[in-house]
Amino acid sequence: MVRQSPQLRPLIEETLEQLVEDPFHPTLKTHKLSGEFAGIWACSINYSCRILFEFVANPEASEEDAILLLNLGDHDDVY
Repeated sequence: MVRQSPQLRPLIEETLEQLVEDPFHPTLKTHKLSGEFAGIWACSINYSCRILFEFVANPEASEEDAILLLNLGDHDDVY
């Protein structure tokens, strides 16, 4: 995706930083998916781009989950 649209790189980096800081920040529009994507979450990079991820146990920090990135791309490509 970044190769095809290098102008998205700063926006993707900013979104990933926000995801780490607060995965439920309103600007991310984080939402839980259902159906074949049950257990997976999505957040918005911009109007048409999404990041799919899961919360997984972080063995190094017993109280915090880690974020496992699964997919990044256009809405129609990731779903």
